[in-house]
Amino acid sequence: MRKSSAEAVALQGAYYLLTGAWAVLHRRSFEAVSGPKSDYWLVRTVGLLAVSIGTALVLGARRERPSPGTVALSVGTGASFTAIDLAYVASRRISPIYLADALVHGGLAAVAVTKLRAV
Repeated sequence: MRKSSAEAVALQGAYYLLTGAWAVLHRRSFEAVSGPKSDYWLVRTVGLLAVSIGTALVLGARRERPSPGTVALSVGTGASFTAIDLAYVASRRISPIYLADALVHGGLAAVAVTKLRAV
């Protein structure tokens, strides 16, 4: 992997850090954008997991060539968030704004897969 792959992983990590922290720290604005939530403990759980994953990705991206574990975390997390966003928007359980989130997650996962093939 070249430096650009580390930058892509770092960008993904930063996105997870920011969005995860936002969900935990400012419920009012988070729900204003994403819609009301009935089980906010679950939002906080996912938010803190996103912060944890984001931290691991940012630290893993400090190397010029992220480790296979870092890349696997990047691809797996991006694909997982994308699948959940698409499935639950389709079933009308979450707001269509999550389609934008799915585009970000899917795009970041696709970049990681592309970079993985270049190894």
